[in-house]
Order: sequence, then structure tokens, then C-alpha cells
Amino acid sequence: WGFTRSDVVYDVVHVWKGGFFRLDDHLDRFEASMRKRRIHPPEDRSRIAGILHRCVALSGLADAFVAMVATRGRPRVFGSRRPADCDNYLIAYAVPWIDVVPKDMQARGAHMWIGATPRVPDHAVDPTVKNYQWSDLTSNLLEAHDEGFDTAVTCDAAGFVTEGPGFNVFVVKDGAVKTPDRGSLGGITRRTALEVCAHLGLPAAIAPVTRAELEDADEVFITSTAGGVMPVSRVMTRILGNDRPGPVYEKVRATYWQWHEDPRFRTAVKPLAEEA
Repeated sequence: WGFTRSDVVYDVVHVWKGGFFRLDDHLDRFEASMRKRRIHPPEDRSRIAGILHRCVALSGLADAFVAMVATRGRPRVFGSRRPADCDNYLIAYAVPWIDVVPKDMQARGAHMWIGATPRVPDHAVDPTVKNYQWSDLTSNLLEAHDEGFDTAVTCDAAGFVTEGPGFNVFVVKDGAVKTPDRGSLGGITRRTALEVCAHLGLPAAIAPVTRAELEDADEVFITSTAGGVMPVSRVMTRILGNDRPGPVYEKVRATYWQWHEDPRFRTAVKPLAEEA
């Protein structure tokens, strides 16, 4: 059912220089998503963590993108339409590092399109449960690529900014930072960026962001496990700043990567001998 119905939840954590970043936070969110969708694979939290460590150790990757996926599975009773009749199943994998905005685009800042397809309403698909319902996001990404842009952001039917395909959005205006309060996953990287802002003394909030505010921002940046904190230099036809990454972004990004060495957030990947 994970494939045929998108009846699945997942989470992704990255490994940088041999250490997971905020692994416990990702496991917390994964467990919360599974509870909300009533998906309970046989592996408990400790076992899932061990499997993730083993995947990375077996891959030999120092920098990796590591996924944990819980699918509804296959019904024990042929033809059943009862979710409770399914055996839930865990999938985990580690692949080489991924950036949702490639490094060459990050150097100049991504060019962002505002898509015409509205976000699926929060009451229809809970965006705080990490899921594979990307139809609206993908439609806008296709549109962005048709128009020669790097990526897309999706607004809801009322014109408020939500998120992009695999990333949260931040706007900066007069030194204040804001990220949308609706239609968005509670990103771990988003959380880290907000904590970095507090650390740096930058005013930051989770609040409504209108399309007009996005288009009128002094700076825009995006956050994702797949790439961290990444800059945007153009929104539609508007060029932000000097058509280059902005100063607030630069400060947030620098601290974000410094925190990867912080023992509060880093969990060293266990070698295979410890996972055997």
C-alpha cells in the first residue's frame, strides 16, 4: 500500500563527516508521523537507530543522506481494505550526499518560481506528517523548469506561502526573519535555522507569509536536510540584493555548519563491529 496508495511516512537524516546531525530529533519526528498514521513496524526506536547506523557503516559514506520509511505494507487477507489487516514494514537506506539546490546554483543563489498550483489544504493532508504526497509540489516544479527557473515554492489557495519540494522557506525583511506557519513540514533544518537566529540575536518567527512578502523580501533562503541552508537570489522576475546570497543568509549558514561539530547535535556513526 505504500506504493499503490502512498500509505507511508518517512524521515531523512543526514550524515556529515561521519556523524549524524540531530538524529534524535529526526527519530522523534518519524515516531510522531507513524503514530498519527497508525503505522507500527516491528522494529522499535532503538532498533531503527541501529539499522540506520548499519546502513551508513555498510555504505562506507562519510557524507550521506539516510532515509527511514514506514509503509502500511501488504494485507494479510487478500483483497482486504482494512488498514489494520496490513503488516507494516520498515525500509532504510543510505545514499551519497544530496543537495536540493546543486552547489553551483547555491554559489549564485537559486532562482525561485512561485507556482500556480495551490497547496493541498492542511486539513486534507497533514503537512507535519512527512509523506509522499508531492503532486502539488511537483506540478509547480515542472512549471518552474518550463520557465527556466531552478526550483519552485507553493502557496495555498489564500495566497500564503507554504513550502517547496523538499524544503522550508525563509524571508528576511529589515533584518527580521520569518518562515511560514502553514502548509509546511516542521523541518529539523528549519528548527535549527530558527535556533541559529536566536543564537545570533536575529529576530525570527514562525508566522504567516504572503506571496507579496516573499516577492518584496530583502533576502530569501531555504532549508532542508538535503543541503542545509541554501540561498535564493531571484524570486520570479525580481532580483534580490546584488543577485547574490545575502548577509543574513551567510551568517545563518556559517553557524549552521559550525554546529555540525557540536556534541549536542552530532552522533558519530557506529562502526560495523558495534552493530553486528
